[in-house]
Parts: sequence; C-alpha cells; structure tokens
Amino acid sequence: MTLTKRTAVIWWVAGLIAFAITIGFHLPLVTEGVPGGMAEHQSAPDAATVDAIQQSWRSDGLWNAAAIAMITDLIFIGIYGIGCVLAGIYYRGKGGILSLLGWGALASGAVFLVTDYGETIAQFIQLMRFAGDDDLASFASTLRPIKMFTWTSGFVTVLAALIVDRVSSRAA
Repeated sequence: MTLTKRTAVIWWVAGLIAFAITIGFHLPLVTEGVPGGMAEHQSAPDAATVDAIQQSWRSDGLWNAAAIAMITDLIFIGIYGIGCVLAGIYYRGKGGILSLLGWGALASGAVFLVTDYGETIAQFIQLMRFAGDDDLASFASTLRPIKMFTWTSGFVTVLAALIVDRVSSRAA
C-alpha cells in the first residue's frame, strides 16, 4: 500500500483539530490557585509542586476535569504525532528541499510522540494516585521543553513542505 499525501495531511490536520479540542479541555484548569493550568502541572519539578497543584484542582472540583484533559492530550498526541510522521515519510522521498523537510517532519513527529507520551503518562500516573512523585515530576518536566520544541518543529516542517510542494507543483 502506498502512502498518499492526502492520508498524511488528513492525519496532520486532524491532529491540529485534536490539539484545539485538547486546549479547550485544558482551559478550565487555569484557576487562581493554578494560574498556569495544565502547563504548570507539566513543568512541576517535584512532588510537592504536583501535590499543591492537584490539591488546588481538587478543592475547586476540577480533579475529573484534569483527568479528562490528560486523556484528550493522550489522544491528540497520537493523532498529531502520527500525522507528522506520515507527512515526513511522504515527503522524504520527494527529493530536494521536500526530502529535507520530510526528514525533519519525520524526526520531529517521532520524538514528539515519545516525549509527549512520556510526559503525559508521568503526569497521569501522579493524578490517578493523587500523589506527586519526585521522579515522575522530574521526568515530565524534563521532557516538556523537548516535546514543545518538536511540536513546533513538526508543525513548521509539515507546513513548509505543504507550501513548497504547492508552489513547486504550480511552477511545473
């Protein structure tokens, strides 16, 4: 079976839509006690910080909302990451700049999948236990900047490949 551009783009765009939906689920977690919302939980460096965040959410009746937000995050990660990987596989065989962009998208998507799943699973474990864990918090907070970079680089490389492909096909 041959991978088509349409399949790759559908996965990638679906990932962006899933991202928007996930952000919607994260917004209620921005509270007076946790002004950074989910991002604050993601970057919490230790168990004490995680405990304070989770206690604040629990006091505000948002524990279930936090769990649902993390589940939507897990779904988004898979869709978007697969979209980047598929776009990368499609474009890496096209030659020239498209090949370079394809390899960039493929690498970004693969690293994003590993790092964001690692971060989110570490967070989810702590939330389900309702107890911070120094090792898990440190692990998640260490992965956060990497996953943010690879989300961005995946977005930029796929978008650039789509633009270059479009412009070069019009010129041909």
